[in-house]
Amino acid sequence: MRKNKKLLSAVLVATMAANLMVGCQKNDNQGGKNTTPTTVNDTTNTADTTKDVAKDETTTEPTAQPVTVTLGIWPEDTLTDNIKVFEGYVETMKKEKPNVTYKPAYFKYESNTFMPRVQAGNCPTIFETWFTEPQKLIKAEAVADITDQLVARGWLDKMNPAIRELLSDENGRVYGIPRDGYALGLMLNVELFEEAGLVDADGYPIYPKTWTELAETAKTIKEKTGSAGLCLLAKDNAGGWHFSNIAWAFGATLCTPNEDGTYTANLNSPEAIKAMEYVKSLKWDYDVLTANPTNEDWGTGFTQLGTGNAAMYIGANDAIAQPTQVNGLPVDKVAICPIPAADGGQFSLYGGTPYMFSKDATPEEIDAALDFLEIMGKAPEVNDNVIAGLKADAQTRVDNGVPVIQPFPCWTDQAYIDAQLSVVKEYQNVDAKMFGSYFDATSTDGLRVEEPGLTQDMYEALTNVMQAVLTDKNADVATLLEKANSNYQVLLDEQYKK
Repeated sequence: MRKNKKLLSAVLVATMAANLMVGCQKNDNQGGKNTTPTTVNDTTNTADTTKDVAKDETTTEPTAQPVTVTLGIWPEDTLTDNIKVFEGYVETMKKEKPNVTYKPAYFKYESNTFMPRVQAGNCPTIFETWFTEPQKLIKAEAVADITDQLVARGWLDKMNPAIRELLSDENGRVYGIPRDGYALGLMLNVELFEEAGLVDADGYPIYPKTWTELAETAKTIKEKTGSAGLCLLAKDNAGGWHFSNIAWAFGATLCTPNEDGTYTANLNSPEAIKAMEYVKSLKWDYDVLTANPTNEDWGTGFTQLGTGNAAMYIGANDAIAQPTQVNGLPVDKVAICPIPAADGGQFSLYGGTPYMFSKDATPEEIDAALDFLEIMGKAPEVNDNVIAGLKADAQTRVDNGVPVIQPFPCWTDQAYIDAQLSVVKEYQNVDAKMFGSYFDATSTDGLRVEEPGLTQDMYEALTNVMQAVLTDKNADVATLLEKANSNYQVLLDEQYKK
């Protein structure tokens, strides 16, 4: 999987600069959506009046065929207010498309179980995954080509070009659209920073700017509050995902593409070793982590932060509901700052969530699913329904104590961007300065897309090393990374060598 990193940074910088000017523009154009044609039965009277053939002109509209869409994007059962919003979307769609039945079906993508679902014909019509997955799913013919539908709606050329590349095959055919983007930052439990005396005169948290400062800050917090300074993930693939961002700061590049289409693993580089030694020190030298990092995954990390068991956690704007709505942290007690820097620089891993579609979905089902995304405000359209969807989402956030903050730009249509930001401004419920340094840092050239190659396999290999160094004080980092690198290279060669 090749990714144009320079293009990504350029598009994001330009788009986010444009975001500074907020002005909601409304447009009733439905973006080229197809409408049901009408047919006219016109029998013209002849001159021969003795024949009873005169007919009145009648206009009839054919009944649309029934369509059923399984919504794998439905909120999980615990998010009752979010479910009510989705039920509102369904009611709206009943009026817009009475022939379509939308079936709720909460679905969580898992890379190791998805293909068996596809093979069994048990994939929802529409679902969410990660930006690391589309190329694999496209090559496996596990998802539907939606290019024609996007062209008909006028959406194709409004997609962020770098994201469009991630969702396209070698012929430029497109297989998904973005839900949202994110850039990793450092989430802070402001209450713990206050308790530890790590706030400035205005009450803003004094956040660490380097990984060395993070270790010292975490140590101070633990000493003064008893809570862990940092929740570090070391379970499943999430550990390797976060570690890659740490490694970049130390100067590492973990996988490099070759001109012949193959990839070279670099998990054992001196820079990667130095980064893993740092991770090891957080446990054995500073002792600032939660009790058992090998049990910490994406969800538990937000639980530790939200409940006050940890003061810092690597997270992103798109998951701001997790520590607040899901885990109870007050809306004014969460902040996000930039990922710390080291000798190699300061970087934020850029990724996101695409919507993709079952390979078995019919064109009619795909169109109906895209209609639903438009009602949600997730498509580059500006009309009354879209604005209503954006406002409903923002109001739900306010009602549930979730910060209403700016999104990352997935679409380049300025009218849509302005509409999003206008809604954010109208419903904003937090001090923007709590997030200002994060958005400043993630609008620069420090953004990096995830490593190429078999990214999830790389994450798994790195997580295994993290588990070893965090459970064994005497673990040899260099030896472990050498073995992980060899195993990863074998997988790369099997996949990409001709």
